[in-house]
Amino acid sequence: MRLSAAIPILRIFSEEKAKEFYVDFLGFRLEWEHRFGDNFPLYAQIKRSELIIHLSEHHGDATPGATIFVPMENIEALFSELQAKEYRYAKPAIKAVPWGRIMEIWDPFGNRLRFSET
Repeated sequence: MRLSAAIPILRIFSEEKAKEFYVDFLGFRLEWEHRFGDNFPLYAQIKRSELIIHLSEHHGDATPGATIFVPMENIEALFSELQAKEYRYAKPAIKAVPWGRIMEIWDPFGNRLRFSET
């Protein structure tokens, strides 16, 4: 038996705001989108490096307010990249914690991404 890495599903409420945050600000690449029809909610996959996230407008897929923990290397490089974008709705900072350093960023829907470098 082999288990693969989990893919978190985050609830979103606006396709426009999600793309602004995840693609334009955080630098994810939109890999695919799915809708059951023209006037249906979005379900999409985004990816940056090895991190894959599913974004869903479907009310039954996830609850707003989730936290995903993202182990990473070179948190300072990500911090500098995000600071240079001057995104009006998020001003992340790096904090020292007993196990290393973290940078928490809330998306427009109340979900939190906790980037962590040990």
